[in-house]
Amino acid sequence: MLTRQLGSQGAVVASLGFGCMGLSDFYTSSLPDEAAGLAVLARALDLGVTFLDSSDAYGPHKNEELVGRAIQGRREKVFLATKFGIHRADGKSQIIGRPEYVRQACEDSLRRLKVEHIDLYYQHRVDPTVPIEETVGAMAELVRAGKVRYLGLSEAAAGTIRRAHAVHPITALQMEYSLWTRDAEEAILPTCRELGIGFVAYSPLGRGFLTGKFKRPEDLAADDFRRHSPRFQGENFAKNLALVDQVRELAVALRCTPAQLALAWLLARGADIVPIPGTTRIATLEENVAAVDVALPAEALARIEALAPQGVAAGARYPELALRMLNL
Repeated sequence: MLTRQLGSQGAVVASLGFGCMGLSDFYTSSLPDEAAGLAVLARALDLGVTFLDSSDAYGPHKNEELVGRAIQGRREKVFLATKFGIHRADGKSQIIGRPEYVRQACEDSLRRLKVEHIDLYYQHRVDPTVPIEETVGAMAELVRAGKVRYLGLSEAAAGTIRRAHAVHPITALQMEYSLWTRDAEEAILPTCRELGIGFVAYSPLGRGFLTGKFKRPEDLAADDFRRHSPRFQGENFAKNLALVDQVRELAVALRCTPAQLALAWLLARGADIVPIPGTTRIATLEENVAAVDVALPAEALARIEALAPQGVAAGARYPELALRMLNL
């Protein structure tokens, strides 16, 4: 596994990370048991995928506990990222960015992860009721206390990123980015590059859609949260299948899988971009890791640009309520 510099504060990570969310939450209640989840994470580390991305919201809490068990005895090899800010309780979610909450959330995450410090600590979503300067100020205190090494934001607006970076250097901005979600290219990615902030791309495979494994909405489990995503519904689903078919045709021509093509495209977008695909299956993990060896020629990149321009996907990337939590 190759490495990439994440931001300009000295962080170096695997060029392909691992998004841990799906091991504990959201896609279906039929989640892998603990042994299976630990096996996937162990294989990821064996393959050099040492950049692990978690959150206290996943589970909630269960994902951090799982990751904590997975890295026991291997902590020094892992670049560990987790997040705070989405408080889930009693079936409801609340965005919280108050300084006292930041401090307590960090202590709780350290305990669940069984570590003395977190390498990259993100604000999961921006709290519109709390000035970003106050939230990042509290995060900066954690850095000075040695509990956190680097700071990150997720789904923040360009102006918010600038204000946060003025308080304390931001190492990474995490946002959805893939062949069918290129919103970041408008303002977020240019802002990050201007300020020397790394970019972490979550859902780089379009929440699995770009792999071609979904042929109809019924292929999703009844409790899969993607059933509530506009892109996975009705006419949008059918329209988006056309994009997947084109991606598959190009992948066949390049002798790789659609997933590898999608990841290789992201890796080719810039050395400051680190995709973090997730999976519950070791075979899929190994397939994704092989994307780092896929070299896309100029003509292939040009064809991708033609078939997957900005705005190509039918439907919004989140339901309306969740969209209100983005780009704040």
